[in-house]
Amino acid sequence: MFTGIIEEQGKVISLKKDRDNLDIVMQADFTPELKIDQSVAHNGVCLTVVAIDGDTYRVTAIKESLDKTNLNNLSEGDVVNLERGMKLGDRLDGHIVQGHVDQTAICTGIVAEEGSWRYTFSYDPSLNNITIEKGSVTVNGVSLTVVDSEKQAFSVAIIPFTHEHTNFNTFSVGTVVNLEFDVIGKYVKRITELQ
Repeated sequence: MFTGIIEEQGKVISLKKDRDNLDIVMQADFTPELKIDQSVAHNGVCLTVVAIDGDTYRVTAIKESLDKTNLNNLSEGDVVNLERGMKLGDRLDGHIVQGHVDQTAICTGIVAEEGSWRYTFSYDPSLNNITIEKGSVTVNGVSLTVVDSEKQAFSVAIIPFTHEHTNFNTFSVGTVVNLEFDVIGKYVKRITELQ
């Protein structure tokens, strides 16, 4: 379980295919605090730490994760948003994030405003995911509030701190991102579909 508040940006050190899996070696400042079998969100994708070596650690993404996320697009040297699992008893500063990416989206617009940025994303509506204005959505693991919501697109406003401390500052039109829709909204939508 995560909050969508990015803890740090890590660097992809190496990528190695192993059958249908992808082994990813990451470099991060918090690596010495990690332990084997711990969950870490990578651009919003929950992956398990399987090895630690100095300031690097390794995770494995299986085919299911690779098919539904942007992890297949990673290259050595890329910057990834990282968040360790939340601790019980801490404040929940973002929203409830599972680290289970629902689908990817494409950045279709970036507008620099006076002191912030507005990013627009479009996604495949056939998967029946939804956003609502002022609702929550997670983009590459970042907990955000939806500004404008349409059937297959939405926009979010990014403050300078988030722009500086996440990989939003690397996005351009055409960038593929991971989306996790609000878990409560997903349950409500499913219940209404079953009636």
